[in-house]
Amino acid sequence: MLGRMLAIEAALAHAEAAAGVIPRKAVRPISLACDPRRYDVETLGEAAASAGNIAIPLIKALTAEVAKRNTDAARYVHWGATSQDIIDTATVISIGEGAKLLDRDLKRAIKNFLALARRHRKTPVAARTWLQQAVPMTFGLKLSRWAALLARTRINLLRSVDESSVLQFGGAGGTLASLGKHGRKVARHLADRLDLALPDAPWHAERDRIANVASSLGVLIGATGKIARDLALMMQTEVGEAFEPSAPGRGSSSTMPQKRNPTASAQILAAATLAPGLVASLLWGMSQEHERALGGWQAEWLALPQLFFLASGAVMRTAEIAEGLEVDRIKMRNNLDISHGLIMAEAVQMALAEKIGKLKAHELIETASRRATKKKQDLFSAVLEIPEVVKMLPEKQLKSLFNPLAYLGSTEAFIEHTLKEVRQSLEQPFSKRNS
Repeated sequence: MLGRMLAIEAALAHAEAAAGVIPRKAVRPISLACDPRRYDVETLGEAAASAGNIAIPLIKALTAEVAKRNTDAARYVHWGATSQDIIDTATVISIGEGAKLLDRDLKRAIKNFLALARRHRKTPVAARTWLQQAVPMTFGLKLSRWAALLARTRINLLRSVDESSVLQFGGAGGTLASLGKHGRKVARHLADRLDLALPDAPWHAERDRIANVASSLGVLIGATGKIARDLALMMQTEVGEAFEPSAPGRGSSSTMPQKRNPTASAQILAAATLAPGLVASLLWGMSQEHERALGGWQAEWLALPQLFFLASGAVMRTAEIAEGLEVDRIKMRNNLDISHGLIMAEAVQMALAEKIGKLKAHELIETASRRATKKKQDLFSAVLEIPEVVKMLPEKQLKSLFNPLAYLGSTEAFIEHTLKEVRQSLEQPFSKRNS
């Protein structure tokens, strides 16, 4: 952050010289002094606690550093700007750089989930609703949806980052009165040097762009949490269908040597638990006072970096899961049979509905399902005991309805379409300006 702020001060000197606001001979001394190695971060941090922000002591230190070599150039340090200009502009640059780092792991996770989806597009597994088995599906469909979820949050994040990459330069009250008639010209030169968009006007107390980034980060972290929750449930001993990557010491217990805990999922879910509060803090802070804020702006300095840290950990762990996910196809197939045919109730109902109507068919198969559960028998046998059903569905046809692989509907089409859409989304560049 210190380096970015100093880079902005150097760029400001160049922009103002180009606009004829300060002497060109002042640019080099100022630029040479904008080396973060010349400054003690701890000292500046202590001073910031009293000054109210980090820019105030930094500008004093920068002015003193320039004065060591050129007292005349020192007069033009930070000319016409305010501390929030420097901090906000450094923040939006930081957002862009941070998002690029997130994007590396995001793309890694998405690509690996796509590969897994292709590998398991025919692997049957139980779809679950309300934590109960519902109907058969394939694990490839679940994996493709994980990839699609991350792909959408990626696009959402990139869009919000791109829209936030806007220069902040308004001076004391957002009028740039300190630069007379040259404010807009200087701002244009400064935006060009920093590769940022030039806004219609300064936005000191308008935090929608920052809040959008925070919200996008929160949604991204929540998306990784959904994947982690699914996987943690699939790792349960009684389920045992898919597992996080294994390694010596990973997921072990301090007392139980047999344990294989979902530690990566736990870390992701911890991030997903913390993120909403941080996002809410930034949304709450949008109600800012007049042209410059008291408290709401300052809260961003803590909340936004923490959101990036949480997102970084969550996305990295998700990418690791995608790269090393272990799948037990046999257990997935066996788990389709643990309900003794109840998972195929809808298949039987829909076939019967073609003969006698949906409502009547639902009543009959629901009755058979309750009977099978009570008597601990398979659904096929329970259905055979209902004359109305057997009359409409001969035993041979009825038996074929209990094949999980025959009741996958549009699964294959959904997977194919998802794979295509996600692959196309990965081709979208990180930034319009950097494409």
